[in-house]
Amino acid sequence: MASSEANVKLVFTDQDKMFLYVSLALALLAIVVGFAIRGWVLKQSPGSEKMQEVGAAIKDGAMAYLRQQFRTMSIFVVLLAVGLFFLFNWKFPGVEIAGVPIGLWLAVSFVLGVLASYVAGYVGMVMAVAANMRVASAAQTSYKSSLEIGFRAGAVAGLVTVGMGLLGATLIFLLAGEQAMKLLIGFGFGGSLAALFMRVGGGIFTKAADVGADLVGKVEAGIPEDDPRNAATIADNVGDNVGDCAGMAADVFESYEVTLVAAIILGAATAAIFDQSTWMKLIIFALMARGVGIVASILGIFFVRGKNDEKMDP
Repeated sequence: MASSEANVKLVFTDQDKMFLYVSLALALLAIVVGFAIRGWVLKQSPGSEKMQEVGAAIKDGAMAYLRQQFRTMSIFVVLLAVGLFFLFNWKFPGVEIAGVPIGLWLAVSFVLGVLASYVAGYVGMVMAVAANMRVASAAQTSYKSSLEIGFRAGAVAGLVTVGMGLLGATLIFLLAGEQAMKLLIGFGFGGSLAALFMRVGGGIFTKAADVGADLVGKVEAGIPEDDPRNAATIADNVGDNVGDCAGMAADVFESYEVTLVAAIILGAATAAIFDQSTWMKLIIFALMARGVGIVASILGIFFVRGKNDEKMDP
């Protein structure tokens, strides 16, 4: 971000604040609807005891990986948060928000960005594990049910991801006021850091487990890929969940938040050529466009339904 955009002083009119509260409400709506759909998914049949046993093993492995990853990532988060605290206090001496130095606000927004991205990945992984066996169970009797369960489980992660992204950006504007542009840097940076760990780290784990399982199963034992007799298959499935689900969700959060911040910066960059009433509306527009997207997504989720077709069902 250029220093000129970071130093833009935001002054919100009553109308601007109204739109910020609307944006806040839409962000919360996404999260609430996401957890409501989660409840519906969890009410579906989890399948046989064997399915549940395999699902529990995959969940345990994925949770163990995420715990270890969080401990490792926390070291870098603390170091970077401290560095950002001193850097921004040095760069913007005397700048405070509600009597608190800007460096502390920036460090907190950075940590919150990390947590939001991590939670997005966690929700994606948990929903994938919960939906796996339910989709498999439903597919034994109805393709319609299996489609709806799988799609809505993915929608939970999607809604929580975009809801937290919009919620974080909107709260920064409401709490930080004219200094919000600076704090958006920290929030976006935090989301990017967590996404880097979860996406790249998860990808490495995924491929290592995949290659290891194939070597043991297909090459050494001569059994098919993903054969239940190969214990490494569980590690392979754990890798799929932490890489393709947790890592993907965190990566989507990072992309969503960074592009939102970029759109806001573009609005602030017009301060040199437009009057304040114009460029402030461009900033608000970036938030409201995401809010409208949330409403459209929620409506679209409930329009996706399978078709009852006895000829296709098992």
